[in-house]
Amino acid sequence: MQARIASAVIVAIGLAFAGGVHAQDKAKESASVTKVLLENDKVRVTESTFKPGDVSRADRKTRTNYIVKGGTLERTSKDGKKAVYERKQGSAHYLQADSDVVKNIGKTTFVVVTVVQK
Repeated sequence: MQARIASAVIVAIGLAFAGGVHAQDKAKESASVTKVLLENDKVRVTESTFKPGDVSRADRKTRTNYIVKGGTLERTSKDGKKAVYERKQGSAHYLQADSDVVKNIGKTTFVVVTVVQK
Protein backbone atom coordinates (compact mmCIF):
# COMPACT_ATOMS: atom_id res chain seq x y z
CA MET A 1 0.00 0.00 0.00
CA GLN A 2 2.79 2.40 0.88
CA ALA A 3 4.48 1.59 -2.43
CA ARG A 4 1.32 2.65 -4.30
CA ILE A 5 1.13 5.92 -2.37
CA ALA A 6 4.82 6.60 -3.00
CA SER A 7 4.37 5.87 -6.69
CA ALA A 8 1.36 8.19 -6.89
CA VAL A 9 3.34 10.97 -5.19
CA ILE A 10 6.25 10.52 -7.61
CA VAL A 11 3.91 10.64 -10.61
CA ALA A 12 2.16 13.74 -9.23
CA ILE A 13 5.49 15.50 -8.69
CA GLY A 14 6.59 14.55 -12.20
CA LEU A 15 3.38 15.93 -13.72
CA ALA A 16 3.66 19.13 -11.69
CA PHE A 17 7.24 19.59 -12.86
CA ALA A 18 6.30 18.94 -16.50
CA GLY A 19 3.52 21.53 -16.23
CA GLY A 20 6.02 24.07 -14.92
CA VAL A 21 8.38 23.40 -17.81
CA HIS A 22 5.50 23.86 -20.29
CA ALA A 23 4.57 27.15 -18.61
CA GLN A 24 8.18 28.31 -18.93
CA ASP A 25 8.15 27.49 -22.66
CA LYS A 26 4.98 29.57 -23.07
CA ALA A 27 6.57 32.44 -21.11
CA LYS A 28 9.54 32.47 -23.50
CA GLU A 29 7.09 33.15 -26.35
CA SER A 30 6.25 36.77 -25.59
CA ALA A 31 3.49 38.80 -27.16
CA SER A 32 3.84 41.89 -29.29
CA VAL A 33 3.32 45.32 -27.75
CA THR A 34 0.48 47.39 -29.23
CA LYS A 35 -0.33 51.03 -28.52
CA VAL A 36 -3.29 53.02 -29.80
CA LEU A 37 -2.23 56.05 -31.86
CA LEU A 38 -5.74 57.27 -32.74
CA GLU A 39 -9.25 56.08 -32.05
CA ASN A 40 -12.59 57.67 -32.80
CA ASP A 41 -16.01 56.55 -34.04
CA LYS A 42 -14.69 55.95 -37.60
CA VAL A 43 -11.21 54.45 -37.25
CA ARG A 44 -8.66 52.82 -34.91
CA VAL A 45 -4.95 53.26 -35.62
CA THR A 46 -2.42 51.18 -33.67
CA GLU A 47 1.31 50.61 -33.68
CA SER A 48 2.50 47.09 -32.87
CA THR A 49 6.10 46.18 -32.08
CA PHE A 50 7.31 42.59 -32.42
CA LYS A 51 10.74 41.76 -31.03
CA PRO A 52 12.34 38.61 -32.46
CA GLY A 53 10.29 35.64 -31.20
CA ASP A 54 7.23 37.72 -30.30
CA VAL A 55 3.83 36.28 -31.20
CA SER A 56 0.43 37.80 -31.97
CA ARG A 57 -2.62 35.65 -31.23
CA ALA A 58 -5.63 37.77 -32.05
CA ASP A 59 -8.85 37.93 -34.01
CA ARG A 60 -8.01 40.70 -36.48
CA LYS A 61 -10.51 42.67 -38.55
CA THR A 62 -10.03 43.69 -42.19
CA ARG A 63 -7.22 46.24 -42.09
CA THR A 64 -4.45 48.16 -43.80
CA ASN A 65 -0.91 47.74 -42.49
CA TYR A 66 1.96 50.17 -43.03
CA ILE A 67 5.36 48.65 -42.30
CA VAL A 68 7.52 51.03 -40.23
CA LYS A 69 10.38 48.55 -39.67
CA GLY A 70 10.44 45.45 -41.85
CA GLY A 71 11.08 41.85 -40.89
CA THR A 72 10.43 38.17 -41.46
CA LEU A 73 7.17 36.73 -40.15
CA GLU A 74 5.61 33.28 -39.91
CA ARG A 75 1.83 33.04 -40.14
CA THR A 76 0.03 29.89 -38.95
CA SER A 77 -3.62 29.52 -39.93
CA LYS A 78 -6.27 27.73 -37.88
CA ASP A 79 -5.85 24.61 -40.01
CA GLY A 80 -2.11 24.51 -39.20
CA LYS A 81 -0.78 25.76 -42.54
CA LYS A 82 2.36 27.88 -42.16
CA ALA A 83 3.63 30.62 -44.45
CA VAL A 84 6.85 32.58 -44.08
CA TYR A 85 7.04 36.02 -45.64
CA GLU A 86 9.05 39.21 -45.47
CA ARG A 87 7.56 42.66 -45.07
CA LYS A 88 9.67 45.56 -46.37
CA GLN A 89 9.94 48.89 -44.59
CA GLY A 90 7.72 51.54 -46.19
CA SER A 91 5.32 49.08 -47.81
CA ALA A 92 1.55 48.93 -47.21
CA HIS A 93 -0.71 45.88 -47.27
CA TYR A 94 -4.48 45.38 -47.25
CA LEU A 95 -5.43 42.26 -45.28
CA GLN A 96 -8.71 40.40 -44.81
CA ALA A 97 -9.97 39.52 -41.34
CA ASP A 98 -8.25 36.50 -39.77
CA SER A 99 -7.31 34.85 -36.51
CA ASP A 100 -3.94 33.49 -37.63
CA VAL A 101 -1.00 33.27 -35.24
CA VAL A 102 1.81 35.56 -36.40
CA LYS A 103 5.39 35.21 -35.11
CA ASN A 104 8.45 37.36 -35.77
CA ILE A 105 11.01 34.75 -36.83
CA GLY A 106 13.56 37.32 -37.99
CA LYS A 107 16.52 38.81 -36.16
CA THR A 108 15.18 42.38 -36.12
CA THR A 109 12.32 44.17 -34.38
CA PHE A 110 9.26 44.46 -36.65
CA VAL A 111 7.01 47.53 -36.32
CA VAL A 112 3.65 47.94 -38.08
CA VAL A 113 0.98 50.66 -38.04
CA THR A 114 -2.50 49.21 -38.52
CA VAL A 115 -5.61 51.09 -39.62
CA VAL A 116 -9.02 49.50 -39.00
CA GLN A 117 -12.24 51.19 -40.09
CA LYS A 118 -15.12 50.86 -37.66
